[in-house]
Amino acid sequence: MTIFDEDLFKKGLEQRKATLGAGYVETNLAAADDFNRPFQEAMTAWCWGFGWGDGVIDAKTRSMMNLSMLGALGKMHEWELHCRGALNNGVSVDEIRAIIHVIGIYCGVPQAIECFRAARKVLEEEGLL
Repeated sequence: MTIFDEDLFKKGLEQRKATLGAGYVETNLAAADDFNRPFQEAMTAWCWGFGWGDGVIDAKTRSMMNLSMLGALGKMHEWELHCRGALNNGVSVDEIRAIIHVIGIYCGVPQAIECFRAARKVLEEEGLL
């Protein structure tokens, strides 16, 4: 860790593992090499330590915000990942459905269909559908 404050990285690592799962995060970090390790470290410190770690907005609300923004951007791989994280942070199936409805209203029906497709995959894998 050379670019960011070690405490911010540690705080971010804790939040990242709590949301996305320790196994996923540890696999990601273990796979990092000299080329992408600085980005993994920066993302953990900045996104998860600074962005998620300030305590102003609870993790459940942040997860709901992430699903909305990622859905609007059409970043479906990240949407699927954060759908799992949202479940870990207490977002219900009904809340996920409502988020997708809003995505459909503001971003269009095709984008909502993509979100429903990704959500169904995650929810079926988690035994919730």
